[in-house]
Amino acid sequence: MKDLILGLLLGGLFGFGLALSGMTDPAVVLGFLDPLGAWNQALAFVMAGALAVTFLLYRLARVRPAPLAAASFHWPTATVVDARLIGGAALFGVGWGLAGYCPGPALASLSASHGGTLVFVCAMLAGMVIVRAISQPRANLHPAVR
Repeated sequence: MKDLILGLLLGGLFGFGLALSGMTDPAVVLGFLDPLGAWNQALAFVMAGALAVTFLLYRLARVRPAPLAAASFHWPTATVVDARLIGGAALFGVGWGLAGYCPGPALASLSASHGGTLVFVCAMLAGMVIVRAISQPRANLHPAVR
């Protein structure tokens, strides 16, 4: 229960920060991606702030024995840049550039009822389900699906 409450509080704080910084408006993101047109540098400041906070907190987390709401940390173990990573990053970038949304701001924007947000979120969730289904080994699937 503590994990759920902590997750909701931190997720709410993150969503509030996205809304406060204007990142829930796709026009802000698309303006940043148009440096030769009406360039909007707001996203650069948000990214710089996020990198500074991440840098500090990552350093602090590395010296802790465990996180506040779990028995141990789950640090990434992948060290290879492979085709799946590059393809996923490219797909993410193309989607972000076309729609002006990435997952966090899209979810935060659902409450603001921007035009195509619900369509984007549904397509994003469908894509996540499809990738998970394709990526799972066949042995882990339900017998009816094998």
